[in-house]
Amino acid sequence: MARFCNLFSGSSGNCTYIGNGNGGILIDAGVSCKRIEKALSERNIEPKSIAAIFITHEHTDHINGVRVFASKYKTNVYATPGTLEELDNMGIINGKFPTNIIDDSGIEAAGMKVIPFDTPHDSRQSCGYRIDTPDGRKIAVATDIGYISDTVRKAITGCDFVLIESNHDVHMLESGAYPYYLKRRILSDRGHLSNESCAAELASLAKSGTTRFLLGHISMENNLPQIAYHTSLNALQQAGFICGRDFLLDYAERISTRPVEVF
Repeated sequence: MARFCNLFSGSSGNCTYIGNGNGGILIDAGVSCKRIEKALSERNIEPKSIAAIFITHEHTDHINGVRVFASKYKTNVYATPGTLEELDNMGIINGKFPTNIIDDSGIEAAGMKVIPFDTPHDSRQSCGYRIDTPDGRKIAVATDIGYISDTVRKAITGCDFVLIESNHDVHMLESGAYPYYLKRRILSDRGHLSNESCAAELASLAKSGTTRFLLGHISMENNLPQIAYHTSLNALQQAGFICGRDFLLDYAERISTRPVEVF
């Protein structure tokens, strides 16, 4: 059975655990090693059982704990060539853990096939990941995306479980305290996905067979979990889907207090 838990989510740090009976992986490690260890321990997961860390891009809230965690446990770290080069430039790669380029063909880790897909974001070479589990489940992690590109859509369509960004409420962002340049960055095609853009994609995903949605990377300043949740819920219901029968919808906590979900 597949096991899933979004441990941390948002601009203060991102880290997602996906595992099975063969071990597990992390998508990003954006908080300290100590906090990742604690979160794993609270869920009875041994840090040494983590077969690999897959990095989406080099922004701090996705890589803060990589160097210490990977050095301590000699964990394989995978990323696109551009992201690995940026990590090297930032001094994250220190020779104490193995680093690996991941390409479109993907790799196997902990008995799962992990396949990257390009994402539109203001970083060197960002990506999301689709994970094919041994029992035939498909999980996608798609955050830090300015818009749903054809590449992103193709990668996440047909997945059973999708962690998708619902970063901001456009009206809250436009009327908020952020400086103009930052608002433009977030709203751009290389920024972050709004509640409305996220919600617009969910109905087609539900039609393709997705039954579980988790809204992630929710802004603390320009959004509320309840707004993100109800925007997506309304879109799914208007498309004729019934919550609890056709799909399950939830939002990721900034610091998760939830157990690992098994499905």
